[in-house]
Amino acid sequence: MDVLSDVVAVTRTGRPRSAYVRWHAPWGQEFSSVPGSAGFQVVLDGSCWLLAAGAAPVRLGTGDVVFLPHGRGHVLADSPETPLATPACGPDDAKRYDAYASDNVDRSGEGGPVTVLLCGSYRLDPSRAHPLLLSLPDVIHLPAHPGRRAELDAAVKLLAAELEAPNLGTDAAVPALLDTLLLYILRIWFDEQPLHGDHTTGWAAALNDPPVTAALHAVHHDLAAPWTVAKLAAEAGLSRAPFAKRFARLVGQPPLAYLTWWRMTTAARLLRTSDAPLRSVAAQVGYTSEFAFAHAFKRAHGTPPGTYRRKA
Repeated sequence: MDVLSDVVAVTRTGRPRSAYVRWHAPWGQEFSSVPGSAGFQVVLDGSCWLLAAGAAPVRLGTGDVVFLPHGRGHVLADSPETPLATPACGPDDAKRYDAYASDNVDRSGEGGPVTVLLCGSYRLDPSRAHPLLLSLPDVIHLPAHPGRRAELDAAVKLLAAELEAPNLGTDAAVPALLDTLLLYILRIWFDEQPLHGDHTTGWAAALNDPPVTAALHAVHHDLAAPWTVAKLAAEAGLSRAPFAKRFARLVGQPPLAYLTWWRMTTAARLLRTSDAPLRSVAAQVGYTSEFAFAHAFKRAHGTPPGTYRRKA
C-alpha cells in the first residue's frame, strides 16, 4: 500500500456510521466530543453555521465539507442564535457503532428553510494512532470549489444517494464509500497544505516532499524488505546522510526508527486480526528470526507477541 492507504487501513476499526439528515429551520444541534473517533459533515443543500469552542463561527454553504479528525465536539445550526437541542453523537453512541452503518433522518421544525446534511463518523484505535493523523488540526474545513475536487464530490454524491434511497447492496456500499470519502478528504488536505502557508516540517511537508514520500511509499509497499538507510536513500534519490537528515526533520523520526515503529504497529494488527503463526507474522514485517521479532515486539508493546494475541 501507499502510506495514506496503509495508515487508514491500520488505524480505522469497526464499522463507520453515517446519516442523511434534513433539518428544517429553526434548528440547532450540539454534537458531543467522542474521543477515539473522527467525523465529518457535508452540506448537500442549503447552509448552516459551524460553532466550535475557541473559534469564530463559520458559515457553511452547499458543497462544504467539515472533517473533525479527533472527534471534537461542535455545533451546527441554521443561525448562531438558535437554541440548541440535546447533544447528539455522544460517547455512549460509540457503543452502537457496530449496530448499524447508515440512517436517513428528517428533523421536522417550523417549516423554515431546509438544510440537508451528510454526516458520518469512524472509530479509530488509539493504540495504533499514526502521527500522520495526530498531526491534523481539530477542525478541517474544505470549502466547495467546483471542478477542483471531482473525486470527493463524486464520493459524496454516491454516498448521499445510497443513504437517501437504500437499495440492494446498500449495507455493503456504504462502508466502502465512507472509507473512500475519508481518503479523499485526507488527500485533499495534504495536497493543499502548501497553499496555506510555509510548512517546512511535519506530515503535510513530508507528503509533499518527493524524496521522503518515495521512501515512505517504499516502506509501506514492501514492509518485509531488508531496508537500510542506504537503500531507502536510494529510493529517495539522495545520498545517505542528506536523506537521513531530511527524513528525520519532516517525519519526526529517523528512517529506521519509523520503520521499526510501523513494523511493530502492523504486527500488532496482524496478531489481533489473524491466526497466522508467529513466524508468518514475523516474516510479513521483515524479521527472518522469530526470536528477534519477539524481542522487538516485547520492547515496543511491553509484552511477548503470543501473550498480546491471547489478551486481544
